[in-house]
Amino acid sequence: MSEISKMLQEYRIPKVTKVRQTFNQDVLEDLEGVLRGGLEETCAPISPGARIAITCGSRGIDQYAAIIKTVVRYVKDKGGNPFLVPAMGSHGGATAAGQEEVLRRYGITEESVGAPVVSSMEVVQIGTTNKGLPVYIDKNAYEADGIILVNRVKPHTSFRGKYESGLVKMLAIGLAKQKGAEMTHFLRFENMAENIVAVGTIGLETLNILCGVCTIENGYNHVAELHVLRRDEILDKEPGYLQAAWKRMPRIALDTIDVLVVSEIGKEISGCGMDTNIIGRYHTRAASGGPETIKLGVLNVTEKSEGNANGMGLADFMPRHMYDAVDFEASYINTLTSTEPNSTRIPMVLANDKEVFQACIKLCGQVDPANIRMVIIRSTKYLDEVYMSKAAVEAAVMPVEPMSGYQDVPFDEDGNLVLFSGH
Repeated sequence: MSEISKMLQEYRIPKVTKVRQTFNQDVLEDLEGVLRGGLEETCAPISPGARIAITCGSRGIDQYAAIIKTVVRYVKDKGGNPFLVPAMGSHGGATAAGQEEVLRRYGITEESVGAPVVSSMEVVQIGTTNKGLPVYIDKNAYEADGIILVNRVKPHTSFRGKYESGLVKMLAIGLAKQKGAEMTHFLRFENMAENIVAVGTIGLETLNILCGVCTIENGYNHVAELHVLRRDEILDKEPGYLQAAWKRMPRIALDTIDVLVVSEIGKEISGCGMDTNIIGRYHTRAASGGPETIKLGVLNVTEKSEGNANGMGLADFMPRHMYDAVDFEASYINTLTSTEPNSTRIPMVLANDKEVFQACIKLCGQVDPANIRMVIIRSTKYLDEVYMSKAAVEAAVMPVEPMSGYQDVPFDEDGNLVLFSGH
């Protein structure tokens, strides 16, 4: 036993109960029918034989493949030739093959949706902002006869503004690839709200944007709303959709959390691996809110994230097996593009998951384990069922429903958490 293990072994982990949290449950019925109707009514005309670029990002959007397949079918029915453009800035290791692989992991391939993925990191400059930032766009999208933007609207993890994650950001950062994303981030997140509007506006004025398709998800990550916007409606309507997304967003039912353990982080969950609005920790000064989290542990990076552990720097502790799974090149490319090294700083690395819990408990500031408000979540994307200590349940600021009696936190023989092993 190491000296660290000896130091931590006396710290008792509170028992937990599985808790059901309740959020907005609005669900859009007949998503494909609504999308098809919106395209018929709103999308600009498509000429026979026109090559139409459809943007695909790196987030795990609900019914993603079905949405893209419906847009592809619509373009084909109008006589166009659709193709998919990975619009994800520097993600996928900032390589064409890596970005195509990101889409494959979401089930988006030529075989599944009916259109080829045309992946390249080549860009062309289409303008310059009033602050002197060059505006870039994916070369294949630029050379297309038209572009259809597709993205989910939700609060951003790193800045606040009228436009956060959505169609404007997809155009200003995602479709700008690594080079353009780097330029838009160059003046740091404190200026991001202004920069994405400046860059996005040039894109809207310069490119043949046929329409924008955006979704808003409920508190359980299911599509609650879907909208199809004309090019000239995007800037006017997206701020209202962002406010709707804020209202539907889930949360952890505490204002102060002594110990929060997140089982997995990943790029398909959030750009910062875990949603900063949920954990109440930020890697920039341009965003704030959420609960006060005293000590935070993270345990795994998802398979879909392919080693990109952006966001691990927000945690205090992580286990050795997670450290070994980190692709530092992919993570650092992401960080160097987004300009915030705080998100990929290395937390204290401990032997296993159990020691992560014990270290959080040791340093959370509570003497009596019975008073520790501890929460364990699979990820910030799945908050309907979480695990809470008795003190956390009693401190909840919204109704929560315990689903079982209190039990010891289960670990395997290697000291790693098995609460979520069935997922």
